[in-house]
Amino acid sequence: MSYKVAVIGGGLAGCEAAWQLANRGIKVALYEMRPENRSPAHTTSYLAELVCSNSLRSDRLENAVGLLKEEMRRLNSLIIKAADLHRIPAGGALAVDRENFSKYITHTIGAHPNITLYRKEVRELPDTEYTIIATGPLSSPSISKIISELTREDYLYFFDAAAPIVTVESLDRSKMFKASRYSRGDDYLNCPMNKEEYTKFWNELVNAEVVTLRDFEKKVFEGCMPIEVMASRGIDTLRFGPLKPVGLVDPRTGKEPYAVVQLRQDNHRATLYNMVGFQTNLKFGEQKRVFSLIPGMENAEFVRYGVMHRNTFINSPKLLNSFYQMRDNPKIYFAGQITGVEGYVESAASGFLAGYHLAKTILGEPMPDFPDTTAIGALSHYISNPAINNFQPMNINFGIMRPLDNKVRNKQQRNKLLSERALEVIDVIMESL
Repeated sequence: MSYKVAVIGGGLAGCEAAWQLANRGIKVALYEMRPENRSPAHTTSYLAELVCSNSLRSDRLENAVGLLKEEMRRLNSLIIKAADLHRIPAGGALAVDRENFSKYITHTIGAHPNITLYRKEVRELPDTEYTIIATGPLSSPSISKIISELTREDYLYFFDAAAPIVTVESLDRSKMFKASRYSRGDDYLNCPMNKEEYTKFWNELVNAEVVTLRDFEKKVFEGCMPIEVMASRGIDTLRFGPLKPVGLVDPRTGKEPYAVVQLRQDNHRATLYNMVGFQTNLKFGEQKRVFSLIPGMENAEFVRYGVMHRNTFINSPKLLNSFYQMRDNPKIYFAGQITGVEGYVESAASGFLAGYHLAKTILGEPMPDFPDTTAIGALSHYISNPAINNFQPMNINFGIMRPLDNKVRNKQQRNKLLSERALEVIDVIMESL
């Protein structure tokens, strides 16, 4: 088979890019180093493994990531299709059975006649006309060297962390209640805390032992902060963050608790739950000791403790255009978190746009404009804006989208109008195709 494109990396971005190319008749060689070489965060050999949370976050159009998912649904995204097929209850969020989600993508990619999957580490750029590098935040030393040579600079970097997962059978459900915020179902297990319980938990958390980090490892991304770092900013910080009780009423008291720890279903059989917002760098023994102070989790069995790992990203505003293509080397594209987009959906969106643009380039077809009135376009314009000097990873948000012509004070109404405007643009693009 003669390959036109090599895609390096079998994560969300790489699989989405390969799929978009292959569906347009372009032969793709997809490289994934696992299981030959594993990263510190991965545990399986499946493509598109979700290494942190199993949630793709909000599915509501009043939320920017909900809009981004809907845009990608309409654009025929493989990742969003897989997520919808393997959805599990999570209130207003789109959460998935992580194993079946990744299995589906692995099978779908493997069965595509225009994709050949190579299970090996890339040590030099493949001999293809075009290459998409989607190796993620945990790129191997060999591909990191290649990227450094291509970009002619060192990586930027930050650290994020994965939350622990516990077995549901080990929980004391008598101390918990099922509910989603604002009576939007009962998809979460909630562990209510009174002031005394919360204060004790907070004190133990901020004084617990953490894994010793070197100086260069102490940079964190504000959107994925270790729970102990967040707690160290003040005793009430968690109560206005992941432990906020707003919108939840304890049926035993009829009142809003002082603080609430939420557990979200992590697999289809609902035998595993992850601790929402509890990404951490605590030592494993300390996680067991401190988190067992949470009501209902006194005897919790941890099937995975939280871990912290290094994420790296390139200086995209200097290097890439809005299609994730290198400005001074148009045969090379980047996609995924290595570009500075942050989050599962955002990574897949960058893979979609890179693969889609490259397919149009190869086929000699006009590329539709994805303006910053759309979520997918706003994200790509943000990471490629050369006016940005201190570049940091970014989740999709309405703040980076073009404002409405008329000011709307009500936030929910404003977000709804922004989403409606974006989807009208996406529908026009789809009609033009």
